[in-house]
Amino acid sequence: MRQIRKRNTVRVGACQTPEIIGDPAKALAVMLRFAKEAEDKKADLLLFPECFLTGYILSETYMSNYAYDFESKQFAAILKQLEHVEPTLVFGAGEKKSGKLYNSAVVVKKGEIIGVYRKTHLINPNEVFFASGIDYPVFEIKGLKYGINICYDAQFADAAKAVADQNAKLLLLPAQNMIRRENAEKWKYKHNEIRMERVKETGLWFVSSDVTGIRPPTNAARSALLMAPRWR
Repeated sequence: MRQIRKRNTVRVGACQTPEIIGDPAKALAVMLRFAKEAEDKKADLLLFPECFLTGYILSETYMSNYAYDFESKQFAAILKQLEHVEPTLVFGAGEKKSGKLYNSAVVVKKGEIIGVYRKTHLINPNEVFFASGIDYPVFEIKGLKYGINICYDAQFADAAKAVADQNAKLLLLPAQNMIRRENAEKWKYKHNEIRMERVKETGLWFVSSDVTGIRPPTNAARSALLMAPRWR
């Protein structure tokens, strides 16, 4: 992916992963496998789906059990295993902070947390047990500024605009669209139409990562996506 007005090349990988529920160790192993492949392909930045580390189950009890305090010893053990990973990683995880649960995306470089984005637009009533984030942090890699929205955020123009207004050029969208088959057909193209609107409005490059596969008996998921703005 080429940064506008610069000659640096930033290679971004969108990971299309299986859905993993209730097994952070397995999710971490998948992340490490994808990271090794990305290193071989000289990728700079690697994006994983929404709540990938913890699993995305819309239950307060489930998320309370699997969400991480990013300052805890448990999460430090996760980071320790990522110390040798060369690409910057952006991955979704349920987060515990100050007695609240967040649907978050954490940015990690060589086992160090660079920053966290917390989903601002929550699905009502499915995600009411999460607290809403309020900030849209922007990060930088090789001179390229990028920000994050999470899944449902993409349906709201203000979320992408908040990133673009900080002179970012790239929007990352961890997503998790494991939905019922009848809804999957309905949203098969609608999701991309909505995302295309965000690209047109902001001029941002857009990269999304999602799970794929089937959750028996009725749910199915879609794939990763890249969109580019028209050159001006």
